Amino acid sequence: MNRRYRKTIIAGNWKMNKTASDTRAFAEELKPLLSKAKWCDIVLCVPFVNIPAAIKAFKDTRVAIGAQNLHFEDHGAFTGEVSAAMLKDLGVKYVIIGHSERRQYWNETDLTVNKKVHAAIDAGLYPIVCVGESLEQRELGVTMELINLQVKTALAGVPAEKMRHVVIAYEPLWAIGTGKTATSEQANEVNEEIRAIIRRLYGARVARSVTVQYGGSMNAKNAEELLAQPDVDGGLIGGAALKAADFTAIINAANQE
Repeated sequence: MNRRYRKTIIAGNWKMNKTASDTRAFAEELKPLLSKAKWCDIVLCVPFVNIPAAIKAFKDTRVAIGAQNLHFEDHGAFTGEVSAAMLKDLGVKYVIIGHSERRQYWNETDLTVNKKVHAAIDAGLYPIVCVGESLEQRELGVTMELINLQVKTALAGVPAEKMRHVVIAYEPLWAIGTGKTATSEQANEVNEEIRAIIRRLYGARVARSVTVQYGGSMNAKNAEELLAQPDVDGGLIGGAALKAADFTAIINAANQE
């Protein structure tokens, strides 16, 4: 982490878990545990149906509410989809874009990710843009080439002055939901490359200011080591975000001196 130049953000991704009632109960459990959360921003990305309950439950706290997806059009005949304006109207601040599960199961591409990034920024939301390689791609030695393609495509057309709204999350596919975790050195190496890509696109000042998270089985036990890396500016947390105690432990690790 480097709090001198950029925000540290711990974001939970609940995926398709918890009801609205569960959300309210989780909030009551989490809120008393947040006294040490001085230096990091906290986000919970909840299912669409839980957003109103989460907004209400975390009102007047340091927890911002995020969504897990959006459609890139403002409105239209897109049954089952949700627009950026709808999320903004509810009070959502962040939105995950391009998660590997969306790419794998719903055929999202780098190009649709780019459209969604623009839709989010235009609506005043903060996109958390996910990038990452499969185990096969890592073993082939093409991780950095793939990350370059994903980052450049996701950010195509985004002006420098809007980059302060963008968060990048490096999530190696082989470490999502598997219990496997990139070593702290592996995570920092890719995050450092992501920052180098942004530097080449926008210059050093913008690159220093962009939060680059690590996601992929970050948990209460390994968070401190991962977050101690200079280019790991937080985490996008899956399973560990479903338990208040585990999520709090990661938040506290982000507040280390």
